[in-house]
Amino acid sequence: MFGPVVLRDGSVVPEDALTWRFSRSSGPGGQSVNTADSRVELAVDLSAITWATPADRDRVLARLAPRLALADRREVAARRDEAVEGERAEADEPVGTVLTVAASEFRSQLRNREAALARVTELLDDALRPPPPPRRATRPSRASRARRVQAESRRRSVKEMRRRPQA
Repeated sequence: MFGPVVLRDGSVVPEDALTWRFSRSSGPGGQSVNTADSRVELAVDLSAITWATPADRDRVLARLAPRLALADRREVAARRDEAVEGERAEADEPVGTVLTVAASEFRSQLRNREAALARVTELLDDALRPPPPPRRATRPSRASRARRVQAESRRRSVKEMRRRPQA
């Protein structure tokens, strides 16, 4: 319906990597008449995306790791069984590849689909953004140190003026 999604860096999310699920949205309800499945859940399998570079893929997986889930329940069960048998270390924990986003703020399913797709695109674009350059440590300038000392003395004098006069 929406076609492939092209990200900022040129990576392409194919349409078959998107899995749509629909359910009833929460909110005030009346009788069980005229109900619509307007809540949208969009799952994106990041392993199906054609990344511009392998470094981009690694960066996205690292930044979105807390939000990622495994592909399906069978895979989760298989990895859990492996973990029980081998007692793997924390560093070897299975890395999920499915990013899930839900949208239910609109009454229309189409608008919720657009919102979910926009949210996924924004998440992936933010994760693809290169890290900021490290901050270079600098010393405070002489003028800034003088301003700080002057502000401290001004504050000190204000507090001294509040004191009870000495007899």
